[in-house]
Amino acid sequence: MFIIYLIPWLIAVVTLIGVISIVLVSWKNGISPMPTSSRVRQVVIQEVNCIPGYVDVLEAGSGWGTLGLDVVRHCPGKRLTGIENSIIPLWSSQLIAYLSVRLRRAKGKKHSLKGRLRFMRGDIYTSSYEHADCVICYLFPGAMTRLLDKFSRELPPGAKVISVCFALPGKEPLRTITCRDALRTKVYVYSF
Repeated sequence: MFIIYLIPWLIAVVTLIGVISIVLVSWKNGISPMPTSSRVRQVVIQEVNCIPGYVDVLEAGSGWGTLGLDVVRHCPGKRLTGIENSIIPLWSSQLIAYLSVRLRRAKGKKHSLKGRLRFMRGDIYTSSYEHADCVICYLFPGAMTRLLDKFSRELPPGAKVISVCFALPGKEPLRTITCRDALRTKVYVYSF
């Protein structure tokens, strides 16, 4: 009987620890994990699909994983690795990816996600971008400033950077798309 009374307390403590973890990492990062609207995801998917052939996509700051999952679902021949340093959103995205793979396999769907989608814990400022054909990011101005030199040094020639909301300072985009969402979100596409 005692365990029945203990369960709500355990759930409350685990929830509190999770919230504190997200708040602390968000404070450290300067931004919290933000989901993208469906219209923004559609624009990013169109831009990724413009890149011909088999493509390695790296999502810098993958948050809850919704953008990365949609990109892999709708971009055959593309493989995505999401990098996230906040443990709760990372675990959530890993669980969603795992369940999506299992569900698609159970339904017998083509274009399996298995081997094409992974989320890993990492630091976007120290991770390597040397093998990325495309980088997707939804960060903040300070992060874009810090990453500009890293992208210039590490990305292979012709690699694309697709940035939601925030431009790379001093770099001219190939195109800027204004999404038809409530915020009129801008998506910037760069070539390196």
